[in-house]
Amino acid sequence: MAQSGLFDVVIAGGGLSGSLIAWRLAQVRPDLAIALVERGERLGGNHTWSFHSTDVPAEVATWLAPLVTYSWDRQEVRFPRQSRLLRTGYRSITSERLHDVIAPALGEAAFFNAEIVNLSASGVTLGSGERLEGRAVIDARGQRNNRALTVGFQKFVGQEVEFETPHGLRNPIIMDATISQSDGYRFIYVLPFSATTALIEDTYYADGASIDHEGARRGIREYADSWGWRIKRVVREEEGILPIALAGDIEAHLADVPDGVGVAGLCAGLFHPLTGYSLPDAARLAHRIAGAEDLSGKAIAALTRGHADEVWRERAFFRLLSRLLYYAATPSTRYKVLARFYRLGEPLIERFYAAQSTQADKMRVLVGKPPVSFLRAMECVDEDRWLEQCWNRSVA
Repeated sequence: MAQSGLFDVVIAGGGLSGSLIAWRLAQVRPDLAIALVERGERLGGNHTWSFHSTDVPAEVATWLAPLVTYSWDRQEVRFPRQSRLLRTGYRSITSERLHDVIAPALGEAAFFNAEIVNLSASGVTLGSGERLEGRAVIDARGQRNNRALTVGFQKFVGQEVEFETPHGLRNPIIMDATISQSDGYRFIYVLPFSATTALIEDTYYADGASIDHEGARRGIREYADSWGWRIKRVVREEEGILPIALAGDIEAHLADVPDGVGVAGLCAGLFHPLTGYSLPDAARLAHRIAGAEDLSGKAIAALTRGHADEVWRERAFFRLLSRLLYYAATPSTRYKVLARFYRLGEPLIERFYAAQSTQADKMRVLVGKPPVSFLRAMECVDEDRWLEQCWNRSVA
């Protein structure tokens, strides 16, 4: 463990976002004294993060490359009576690789098994009583109270499994909605890691956050059986509950963070509002912080909060699509919304995942007869009015 004292930057949370910020700062600004504080034994927990090859700029992809554990040149989607092979690259980073690369690079700058009991603009206090003073402090401890945001949930249970014989997959299947639909929009997600191993996730776009673990495990086994795959063993299991942004007040959300503290990751609302992908946002923010001239506490707080506010405002269109999916579509027919989307042009789909949709893209997504209630769709258009209606319904 690093020694306590005064640091230039103290980062609370050694998940994806905090680890990327610390690692990039160590690369670009080796003169800085950095402290990365993680409550667990390893960085990253037990997760797999993925992104499309077009989701991040080339300069970001270059420094991310050592973390990429698996890479594919194509990806597939499947819906009832519809399937498609997309010629967009797909990348995955495992928490194991994240730790194995970043922890040695940080050395004693990484604090493990360190529970934070107090955080302010001047540093953090650990459960042991140790105090880490910081000229700048960044809170990257993941999701927090979302009372200022209205969200749906993308929840999943995933198992990395080894099969008795080769599975035969060449590409990841990022959505297979040919399975039975339940608890909202349900699909299976498959990443083929090797000829005989794969990560299979039973995933739901649902209104509630509770996970039926046994049901998801059963769904994974049934999916493997449908392909004729015989599971030899389960290597590991992971789960996740990702927010899907419908509406909200980002300024009120950020007000929960102490004054003068920088924000990063999910607690800053930095995730794709509809897909839930967080890695591109985490990498972009780490790149922006490391490239800043002024890394004082005041400057980092202003930079990160301004970035979060800017990103939130830019993504109103994607929150509209989330409302159409969660409110205008009935849970059992949500898959039709995604099936329709995946009939659009590949460049448009790439820009959508990168949250860089053009005005022409937005018109193309919305034009035509949507597979949702027209009247309910019209209620979704104005975000503030929709929030007010939701509030009125909740208190009625």
